[in-house]
Amino acid sequence: MTTEAGTFQKTACILCSMNCGIEVLVEDRRLTRVRGDRQHPTSRGYLCEKAQRLDHYQNAKDRLRTPLRRRPDGSFEAIDWDTAIREIAAKLVGIRDTHGGASIFYYGGGGQGNHLCGTYATATLAVLGAVYRSNALAQEKTGEFWVDGKLFGRPRCHTAPDFEHAEVAVFVGKNPWHSHGFPRARHVLKEIASDPARSLVVIDPRRSETARLAQYHLAVHPGTDAFCLAAILGTLVQEDLVDRRFLAEHTNDAEPVLEALAEIPVADFAKRSGVEESLVREVARRIARAKSVAIQEDLGIQQAPHSTLDSWLEKLVYLLVGSFAKQGGMNIHSRMASLGGGGGGGKRGSTTPVTGARIITGLVPCNVIPDEILTDHPQRLRAMIVESANPAHSLADSKRFREAFAALDCLVVIDVALTETARLAHYVLPTASQFEKWEATFFTLEFPKNAFQLRAPLLAPLPGTLPEPEIHRRLVRAMGALDGVDLAPLAEAARSSRGDYAMAFMGLVGARPELMALAPVILYETLGPTLPAGAEATAVLWGIAQSCFMTFPESVQRAGFPDADALFDAILRERSGVTFTVDSYEETWARLDTPDKRIRLTIPELMSELVGLATEPMPSRDERYPFILAAGERRSSSANTIFRDPAWRKVDLEGALRMSPADAADLGVSTGSVVRIVTEGGSATATVEVNDGMRAGHMSLPNGGGLLYPDEAGGERMHGTAPNELTHHAQRDWLAGTPWHKHVPARVERIEVA
Repeated sequence: MTTEAGTFQKTACILCSMNCGIEVLVEDRRLTRVRGDRQHPTSRGYLCEKAQRLDHYQNAKDRLRTPLRRRPDGSFEAIDWDTAIREIAAKLVGIRDTHGGASIFYYGGGGQGNHLCGTYATATLAVLGAVYRSNALAQEKTGEFWVDGKLFGRPRCHTAPDFEHAEVAVFVGKNPWHSHGFPRARHVLKEIASDPARSLVVIDPRRSETARLAQYHLAVHPGTDAFCLAAILGTLVQEDLVDRRFLAEHTNDAEPVLEALAEIPVADFAKRSGVEESLVREVARRIARAKSVAIQEDLGIQQAPHSTLDSWLEKLVYLLVGSFAKQGGMNIHSRMASLGGGGGGGKRGSTTPVTGARIITGLVPCNVIPDEILTDHPQRLRAMIVESANPAHSLADSKRFREAFAALDCLVVIDVALTETARLAHYVLPTASQFEKWEATFFTLEFPKNAFQLRAPLLAPLPGTLPEPEIHRRLVRAMGALDGVDLAPLAEAARSSRGDYAMAFMGLVGARPELMALAPVILYETLGPTLPAGAEATAVLWGIAQSCFMTFPESVQRAGFPDADALFDAILRERSGVTFTVDSYEETWARLDTPDKRIRLTIPELMSELVGLATEPMPSRDERYPFILAAGERRSSSANTIFRDPAWRKVDLEGALRMSPADAADLGVSTGSVVRIVTEGGSATATVEVNDGMRAGHMSLPNGGGLLYPDEAGGERMHGTAPNELTHHAQRDWLAGTPWHKHVPARVERIEVA
């Protein structure tokens, strides 16, 4: 379904997890104008500047238009779809039959707004018997998810901050001015900052755009967030500022952690973090006297030392003052569908087969993937499917990933462009863009109202490309998984009524339970043809709507949908999206998944790390690497790497290395100087920007740099610096395995330009 050119069409931005509703003017296949969609239930017309550049994604020069197969000499040749599907299916089945399905690894499942492909990939993986998977969440959020599970019962008990009503808003390692993370971020930040009755607190080494608005900026030394958070918590406990009644009524196991926090040397920890003790205590007292506190963490702590511990300490701040299950506080939201897998590693348990790394929400830690391939081990990974992702560029230690991918028996990449990962593949399958197909995101993370948007295609797919659901349907068929299965009765039931279809579907999977794993493809082929023309891929949402209604029946009914079919129909119909659940704040208590509906405050696995902070040695200056590099800062001129065309950037064209004026003076460099950055992981050149928001000893590079892109002469040029040429796969959190992208020891060498 596409709409007449020259009219504004509703869709969503695909550049961050908020997926704000937008309206796009399409002229001659170009996205010529973008504006906010005022009818979108979450963003309500809000838009940041990056969405204006979406045509650079849609009409990039390196869009793929045919399947590619690698020749023995490393070059690619174009092949037709039938050949590609047949050969890929045969190779993957051969690897499965020789080495077992567990040797086939899946990475991806959707970019920021591209999640339907992940649901259809589950059918392909089921046929192959693949059980190990990962995606970008495993280098960001799994430590936090693990902490959620320990506190609230399951990792899916994820909390949503109610910043719109919070008296105090706290951001730890986060700059929502650019990273957003909650609806209408810049509007809300300005409202908080301008209200004398409210307070904005930022814990971040940088004087970011958000920090410049804040009443309290705790400018910690890089990597010392745990000391700062522990000092705040120590103040709350030692000055008896905690909500004792809340703890008594709603928590278990509080005493061990309270006793540990009572021993925190607040003055020493504040000094170690680089923050004045008086400021730490003032912030703790402000938090304690507030009627409500909402907190959000992000990559600044999730990709730095003590990251999982930091997630626990951050949550203890709002729990000790009782800002939970209340307006302006933290609440457990509903979900349309889960973004991760289960709590462990599927049929293979909770650790990886080669390195024994912990698997959280079904996701393998990204940093261990190369060792799971390159280690001489009978259960090593031998094949990969990479979908809507670019791990050779986006994950730590790109050199190590290139080595690992070269050792695979088969690497299949499904993407819109010849990415850095696709260049290493045996087969590349070109997919339609996010604006050429039906698509959706499952970043449904809000409370008390949660919304979901199904996006209709704005344009017909480029010739030679296919949407991922059709790719997976063809792979499942080519592997023979549905041979001998008569789907005609199911298709007939779908043409009759949804009720008849539900009965027929349950009858089929009841008789043959193994077919449940192939449900996305079965829905596509049977229910899909009864949906609007070309919308077969949305059939999987019928099943997801059924599951959502069964999980949150009262919440869905409060949103105005008496049953799952009514919800599904609204999803299909409403181009601006729908509010699919409405909750009272008390609903948070029902969503706790502990047996007694109480919070388990102490996490034994992290207690020794918390107590050990007091005796952790002070880091000494390493003359080899005297700086700390944050590799992957979000800026107004950076976005996720689906923006491969560098022309989208109007400023900071090469993605400068930001450093403090003091460091620049010591090095004898200035804005525009070219330097070499050297780390344990490698080296790269960059252009300097002297920036007064950086503290001495701390530098940053933006995300999104270092991509090869066609130039005007018909060749290719790399634009900017690739941060993961500098990171190292061994630098990661001990528990969750999340990488230390934001804490990379480095040195800077001045390059003399002739």
